[in-house]
Amino acid sequence: MNKPIYRYLAERKWRQYKHLVLEQRITQLAIVPDLLPSLDIVADIDLGFGRKTVAPGDFVDSAVSEKMPRLNVQTFTPGEKLVTVVVVDADVPVQQTDSFTYRCHLIASNIPLSPTSTSIPLQRIAQEDLKTEDPTAKKIALPWVAPMAHKGAPYHRLGVFVFEQNDAKPLDVTKFANTKRFGFKLRSFADVNKLSAITATLFRTKWDESMAGVMERAGMKDQIDVEFKRKRVEPLPYKRRTERMR
Repeated sequence: MNKPIYRYLAERKWRQYKHLVLEQRITQLAIVPDLLPSLDIVADIDLGFGRKTVAPGDFVDSAVSEKMPRLNVQTFTPGEKLVTVVVVDADVPVQQTDSFTYRCHLIASNIPLSPTSTSIPLQRIAQEDLKTEDPTAKKIALPWVAPMAHKGAPYHRLGVFVFEQNDAKPLDVTKFANTKRFGFKLRSFADVNKLSAITATLFRTKWDESMAGVMERAGMKDQIDVEFKRKRVEPLPYKRRTERMR
């Protein structure tokens, strides 16, 4: 992949199938425009948890997604770039307003990427950060929080975005430490930090038998017994009259 001809052939093969599937799933599940207004996918991406590889849009058990994912991002343009990885839940219910908002699950910045260096092992990066005393040298700006879903709630879409940093300049990760996870707006974050999305994928989560344990370990024990129920939709007036006549 350090030679132009092989990058060209690899990109052509990718665009003939994997690119089309990825673009379809992102559009079909409305990650774009729900999280970003538009996205030009120019890099291949593979998502996995441990040994499990996750196809775009797959459901992932809560016990599996409790640990940080791993990414493999294949770029097709020469040179090394620095990238930022952001994971956002697009379907967090807000009980008070009967609506939905966003929650940020991870921000990792200043990760080097090139056509020959494609792995983004977030778990290993987090372990290396623990050994680093200089806060500006850390890469995990906002630590991983396990995806969660309540009983009765619709499935949650978790968007995984890879952004190229402007001019390969490092970002000051310390300023992201106080980022509010709840109500996080990805497009504003990208605009403020001059980030350009180069690829994205997604996975889905829903209530399962392991979710209660995940919530408890995440310090959300009070949310375990919360259950969402659909509101009964009253029939229209003319339908009510028809039912009474019967």
